[in-house]
Amino acid sequence: MTRSRTDDAAAWALAAFMVVSGVTHFTRPQYFRSLVPSWLPARSAVVAVSGLADVAVGVLVAVPATRRTGARATAGLITAYLPAHLEPLRHRRTLQQASDRPAGVAARVAVDLGYVAWAVAVARRPTGRSRTG
Repeated sequence: MTRSRTDDAAAWALAAFMVVSGVTHFTRPQYFRSLVPSWLPARSAVVAVSGLADVAVGVLVAVPATRRTGARATAGLITAYLPAHLEPLRHRRTLQQASDRPAGVAARVAVDLGYVAWAVAVARRPTGRSRTG
């Protein structure tokens, strides 16, 4: 099985998405701190570590030799973020933002599952040097 330009584009897009997401953890930390579940200590540290992890997996996906590992790690990392998206459901009586209400939480989880599927698809693609148009 040979690698196509579409495979490369999907991998590069995933890599860029993860790197940009990771950098955004440092440029807009207040937003990401608001997503950290209340039961986790040191919200700023959690945001910094998760931002670095996003950048790291993005770089791994960008390099063909580590693409599969990086894509698998990306799928795992995004899956690990799911509890943060479910956290607002524990505080249903005090929900202010639409994105924290059940429909908003369902939308965020659906989007995350789409990202996981994207990463899994990239992990399954060939990473050899051969290409077809």
